[in-house]
Amino acid sequence: MSLTIKFIGALRHLSGKTQFSVNFQDGISVKELVDKISQDMPELKHTFSDRELNDSRSNSLILVNGREISVLKGYETKLNDGDEIVFVPVVHGG
Repeated sequence: MSLTIKFIGALRHLSGKTQFSVNFQDGISVKELVDKISQDMPELKHTFSDRELNDSRSNSLILVNGREISVLKGYETKLNDGDEIVFVPVVHGG
Protein backbone atom coordinates (compact mmCIF):
# COMPACT_ATOMS: atom_id res chain seq x y z
CA MET A 1 0.00 0.00 0.00
CA SER A 2 1.13 3.55 -0.70
CA LEU A 3 1.03 6.32 1.94
CA THR A 4 1.70 10.03 1.53
CA ILE A 5 3.69 11.57 4.38
CA LYS A 6 3.75 15.35 4.89
CA PHE A 7 5.81 17.43 7.30
CA ILE A 8 4.72 20.91 8.41
CA GLY A 9 6.79 23.74 9.89
CA ALA A 10 10.06 22.89 11.58
CA LEU A 11 9.68 19.23 10.62
CA ARG A 12 10.22 20.23 6.99
CA HIS A 13 13.57 21.73 7.94
CA LEU A 14 14.62 18.79 10.14
CA SER A 15 13.67 16.16 7.58
CA GLY A 16 14.66 18.10 4.48
CA LYS A 17 11.32 17.04 2.98
CA THR A 18 7.90 18.54 2.57
CA GLN A 19 6.18 15.43 1.29
CA PHE A 20 7.05 11.94 0.15
CA SER A 21 5.36 8.63 -0.56
CA VAL A 22 6.22 5.31 1.03
CA ASN A 23 5.06 1.76 0.45
CA PHE A 24 4.23 -0.51 3.38
CA GLN A 25 2.42 -3.75 4.06
CA ASP A 26 -1.33 -3.55 4.47
CA GLY A 27 -2.58 -2.88 7.98
CA ILE A 28 0.42 -0.99 9.34
CA SER A 29 -0.41 1.11 12.41
CA VAL A 30 0.51 4.73 13.05
CA LYS A 31 2.95 3.52 15.73
CA GLU A 32 4.69 1.22 13.26
CA LEU A 33 4.91 4.07 10.76
CA VAL A 34 6.35 6.44 13.39
CA ASP A 35 8.90 3.80 14.45
CA LYS A 36 9.97 3.29 10.82
CA ILE A 37 10.29 7.04 10.16
CA SER A 38 12.30 7.40 13.40
CA GLN A 39 14.69 4.69 12.19
CA ASP A 40 15.05 6.17 8.71
CA MET A 41 15.24 9.80 9.92
CA PRO A 42 16.82 9.79 13.41
CA GLU A 43 16.82 13.60 13.42
CA LEU A 44 13.03 13.41 13.88
CA LYS A 45 13.08 10.92 16.75
CA HIS A 46 12.48 13.51 19.50
CA THR A 47 9.58 15.08 17.62
CA PHE A 48 7.62 11.85 17.94
CA SER A 49 8.32 11.07 21.60
CA ASP A 50 10.67 11.99 24.42
CA ARG A 51 12.11 8.69 25.52
CA GLU A 52 14.70 10.44 27.72
CA LEU A 53 11.82 11.69 29.88
CA ASN A 54 10.08 8.31 29.52
CA ASP A 55 7.23 10.10 27.75
CA SER A 56 5.81 8.22 24.76
CA ARG A 57 3.35 10.98 23.84
CA SER A 58 4.06 12.58 20.53
CA ASN A 59 5.61 16.03 20.35
CA SER A 60 3.76 16.38 17.04
CA LEU A 61 0.14 16.32 16.06
CA ILE A 62 -0.43 13.40 13.76
CA LEU A 63 -3.27 13.66 11.27
CA VAL A 64 -4.59 10.79 9.17
CA ASN A 65 -6.67 12.06 6.28
CA GLY A 66 -7.22 15.34 8.14
CA ARG A 67 -8.24 13.76 11.46
CA GLU A 68 -6.05 13.90 14.56
CA ILE A 69 -5.23 10.38 15.73
CA SER A 70 -6.66 11.01 19.22
CA VAL A 71 -10.17 10.96 17.70
CA LEU A 72 -9.33 7.72 15.90
CA LYS A 73 -7.56 4.87 17.68
CA GLY A 74 -4.41 6.79 18.60
CA TYR A 75 -1.15 5.06 17.74
CA GLU A 76 -3.09 1.86 17.03
CA THR A 77 -4.93 3.50 14.10
CA LYS A 78 -4.56 1.21 11.09
CA LEU A 79 -3.54 2.86 7.84
CA ASN A 80 -4.98 2.12 4.42
CA ASP A 81 -3.75 2.45 0.87
CA GLY A 82 -3.81 6.08 -0.24
CA ASP A 83 -3.92 7.58 3.28
CA GLU A 84 -2.27 10.94 3.89
CA ILE A 85 -0.40 11.28 7.18
CA VAL A 86 0.58 14.80 8.26
CA PHE A 87 2.98 15.58 11.10
CA VAL A 88 2.60 19.03 12.68
CA PRO A 89 5.11 20.09 15.35
CA VAL A 90 3.75 21.14 18.72
CA VAL A 91 5.29 24.44 19.80
CA HIS A 92 6.01 24.83 23.50
CA GLY A 93 6.95 28.06 25.12
CA GLY A 94 6.78 29.98 28.28
